[in-house]
Amino acid sequence: MNALSAIEAADPTPACNLCGARDHRPLFSTGGYDLVACCACGLAFIANPPSAAQIAALYTDDPDYHGTLLDPANPAFGRMRDTARQHLRFLRRSVPDPAGVKLLDIGCSTGLFLHEASQVGFDVRGAELSLSTAAFARDHFGLDVHAGDWRDAGYADASFDVITLFDVVEHLPDPLSELAAIRRLLKPGGLLLQSTPDIDGLFPRLSYRLAHRLDYWPHPEPPHHLYQFSRRTLSTLTEKAGYATARADRIRIGLDYSFGTPKHWKRSPKMIAYAALFAPVALVGGWLGMGDWLYLASRRPAPG
Repeated sequence: MNALSAIEAADPTPACNLCGARDHRPLFSTGGYDLVACCACGLAFIANPPSAAQIAALYTDDPDYHGTLLDPANPAFGRMRDTARQHLRFLRRSVPDPAGVKLLDIGCSTGLFLHEASQVGFDVRGAELSLSTAAFARDHFGLDVHAGDWRDAGYADASFDVITLFDVVEHLPDPLSELAAIRRLLKPGGLLLQSTPDIDGLFPRLSYRLAHRLDYWPHPEPPHHLYQFSRRTLSTLTEKAGYATARADRIRIGLDYSFGTPKHWKRSPKMIAYAALFAPVALVGGWLGMGDWLYLASRRPAPG
């Protein structure tokens, strides 16, 4: 056992991925998982995260998950297409001329965003861990998508102008190391565009005041999301991984994401009351620029 392993064995308290501190305060617990916030830097994370096998089961055990993703006739598929177009709009704020721009989407799912990006001139590639969704992206859209870890795809260093991570970083066990590793694929001056829920948005901040009383705070989604970022913590973590922040935009997550649909309400009457109380707050937050969805554009610094 090396010295670091000995220290971790003696102190099982998880270290903060951003600053390394082990002092944290509890935020919320649900389903046996504890969401905490680092007392030093404020990063929110699950202190007792699920194993890789448990994470996989969260998705594969859901009978609607793959059916929704892979069925173009499903209304949810249309909503995901709208989200892909939204991603593209935010990308175009940083890359107004896409002609010939080489783009890699890590965690590209069914390829909806890549398809939209290719239609306006981006030269696109994708990497996706799920074999079934990667196959859909290849077969349905004819995209170049690697099934598996992006490290195994053989991408050359400094081979992409843009790398996108849409709603991925919150799922990564070690986001700091992952962002640092991805940086080598970007050309100097290249763009990294991320999106993730923002725990500091108006809706999650106000709803947290009743979370313990209601025993309900769905925005952080333990254990699906291992981390909950704010603009400050994601910017700081990304900069620590070797990037320079270019711009940040905060908008509102779709109401169906935060508050469910009538199908979900039948299973949980509490969700109906919650939606009636906080959906207006979520709407106002989006209008005020205090939304609960963050887009962060960063660049790999050019030499000199």
